[in-house]
Amino acid sequence: MSLKTLATSPLSVITFVVLLLALYLRFSIKFDSAQPAQRLFNAEELALFNGTDEGLPILLGILGSVYDVTKGKSHYGSGGGYNHFAGRDASRAFVSGNFTGDGLTDSLRGLSSAEVKSVIDWRDFYSRTYKYVGKLVGRYYDSQGNPTKYLKGVEAKAARGAQLLEKQKTEEAKQPACNSRWSQGEGGEVWCEVGYPRLVQRPLEIAMTGKMSRRCACFEESQLGQTGLELYEGCDYHANRCKA
Repeated sequence: MSLKTLATSPLSVITFVVLLLALYLRFSIKFDSAQPAQRLFNAEELALFNGTDEGLPILLGILGSVYDVTKGKSHYGSGGGYNHFAGRDASRAFVSGNFTGDGLTDSLRGLSSAEVKSVIDWRDFYSRTYKYVGKLVGRYYDSQGNPTKYLKGVEAKAARGAQLLEKQKTEEAKQPACNSRWSQGEGGEVWCEVGYPRLVQRPLEIAMTGKMSRRCACFEESQLGQTGLELYEGCDYHANRCKA
């Protein structure tokens, strides 16, 4: 086939145009992804940066903020242990541990204030460790890049969780915690250098996690009559060491 025929062939012209368009899109995406905080992504665009294309950076979204995690390619790239986070906002999975199906979602509905605070902490980690490249339009940012009511609500709930955590630490510091250890051969053991080990409920835990939990604290003789103190099963009343 002559060069003249090749140049005028409709199939060749179409192929040439397609190649030009592909090159334009490739370099346009690269250029846009290098722009600072002004870049707004939609879900379809963010999905392109999932680590399967070697020519593109790897991006990750959390609470609508998008970060370039390419320097962690061994973890976030194709086949990496955290690749399920690449190319999407899977905020919920950072605390749920559900990395399949419905678990890979940006919705935090039903999570406790402590869990929401953990997601905020993860966002802070990415802000410190990786390059921030933009925002994902959707649940957390509107089409103008402004925070939505949902994001403000999440941040307020996390702040409440942080306040409760500090309050719990302050309250529990008033009553010393037991020493503890565990071994496969002997199991668990708790003990007090001063006082006697007792199980006590952590009331603020309900507000933070939605669940009641207990901790081991050391109480002096004069405090043992308080309500809500539970003796370890099989442990003597005045023993300072108990099997747990």
